[in-house]
Amino acid sequence: MKTVSVTEPGQVTLIDTPIPKPKDYQALVKTEVACICNNTDSELVAGHFPGMEESFPFALGHESIGKVIEVGARARNFSEGQRAVSGLVFDDELETQSLKSGWGGFCEYVLVNDHEAMVEDGVNSEEHGWVEVFEIQTSVEAGIEPEDGVLLCTWREVLGAFRDFHLRPGDNVLIFGGGPVGLSFVKLGRLFGLSWIGLVDHHKEKRDLASAYGADATFDRGGKGVKELSKLDPSKKLDAVIDAVGKPEIIHSSLPMIKRGGSICVYGFYAGLKEFTVPNSLGDFNYNIYIHQWPTRLYEKESQPVLCEWVKDGKLSGAEFISHRFNINDIADALSAVQQRKVIKAVLSYD
Repeated sequence: MKTVSVTEPGQVTLIDTPIPKPKDYQALVKTEVACICNNTDSELVAGHFPGMEESFPFALGHESIGKVIEVGARARNFSEGQRAVSGLVFDDELETQSLKSGWGGFCEYVLVNDHEAMVEDGVNSEEHGWVEVFEIQTSVEAGIEPEDGVLLCTWREVLGAFRDFHLRPGDNVLIFGGGPVGLSFVKLGRLFGLSWIGLVDHHKEKRDLASAYGADATFDRGGKGVKELSKLDPSKKLDAVIDAVGKPEIIHSSLPMIKRGGSICVYGFYAGLKEFTVPNSLGDFNYNIYIHQWPTRLYEKESQPVLCEWVKDGKLSGAEFISHRFNINDIADALSAVQQRKVIKAVLSYD
């Protein structure tokens, strides 16, 4: 099967590896489409992702959807012909000497694990090969097309983070960053019932997209408008500021914007950062800082039915977020486009 291998920092190639064999609690999935995760995949390819800096060569990818073609003997929640998301291929499953797993989700065939069956049978532990990501390897209900289903990988994480950040309908929220995560916070926030939504980004085309997704206001980074938010009357200050960029200095600029008891919500890795400072004097007496560097899998999983309903109701579409399409054979070009910050979401086809 085709596998995307990162051989050294900045170098990717397609190689041929064996099709993995599903174990008892697994199902084999033939990938239909995949998406590049702009930040994580870029960090992995560059050799900057924490814990993977010296892991070359490895199989890349973690956002994909495909059809189940074989089901293990004890897997009860997958059936042949169903679509499933978040399939991966781990080290031993690659069956290729010296090739490690960078989750392996861009492989032409991937494996999903039946978390519920493992829980029911009392084998959801590391000694039985269970890992926490199994919880979000799920089937997708009929009627969800591949280019909508593959975006669930991003949307579930973002909507799940609403719970980690304790956001509530009616909140007034400012988002820093107009990448796929920041724009998802805008789109899903509007569907969730946030009140005022603002977005800050340097690129006008991303600010325009935010407006199209339902943002009430957009601001150029460093512009006069966003600076005025720190001077708001206390009664009009924000419930939350979301950092979808991953820069500690956003905490500094955000503290004066949030109301008493408000929150600064950091989404994503502070890659390589051992410590950061919080200028307490810039904030009100009481405030929260939430650091979200890894998804809460239960929240992520429980977001999927809501998202699928929005898709079926025509309120949410992958087409709104997909800006580029590539064949898997052109993976180097796709990653290059992401590096040039041209991409919202890039879909990889396997035809």
